[in-house]
Amino acid sequence: MAKESMKAREVKRAKLVEKYAEKRAQLKKDGDFEALQALPKNSSPVRMHNRCKLTGRPKGYIRQFGVSRIQFREMASNGLIPGVKKASW
Repeated sequence: MAKESMKAREVKRAKLVEKYAEKRAQLKKDGDFEALQALPKNSSPVRMHNRCKLTGRPKGYIRQFGVSRIQFREMASNGLIPGVKKASW
């Protein structure tokens, strides 16, 4: 389970990315890289980190399902993900 402060930091970054997305696109289009550097660092979408929607775990993230590998395995074992069969894991 991820710390609440880490989850909150990611939420804050997501808000900043959304807030500055249009401005960043315009500055990139105009080629004004000095003004682009003046924007907050966390407003860059590159600084976002994928986290499991259920536990907040940053590692082993499966993008297609939005969960970590551990949660995916548990959900598949419980039959919550249709079309996934348990093989030899």
